[in-house]
Amino acid sequence: MPILRPIILDSTECKYIATMQYMKSTLIAKAKEVNDDGSIVEVVIWELPEPTPPSTHKYKYRLFYGQNGKCRIRYDNERGKGDHKHINSHEIDYKFTSIDKLLDDFEKDIETWSES
Repeated sequence: MPILRPIILDSTECKYIATMQYMKSTLIAKAKEVNDDGSIVEVVIWELPEPTPPSTHKYKYRLFYGQNGKCRIRYDNERGKGDHKHINSHEIDYKFTSIDKLLDDFEKDIETWSES
């Protein structure tokens, strides 16, 4: 099942209050899709002025795939934890190299999940 690629938005200065309180950031992608089978795919990617430690890149992201009311796959990075992914209840370190690779890996995990 192909996932929805995020919509690239105009450069819009935003304040993201959750983990980067008052840090200026630019929303570069935001998309949500509810599929015919009820599954949900959501992608949110921000570009930051500086990395969120321990990540070395300037992106803050949240990629979500849920089905039957449960989170099945989630990729994210947070201060103190860095880049990682969740497959069901298992948390696994993730090696971030680029946004394109992140989206490809997310899509592959969804396809693998859907086939199992």
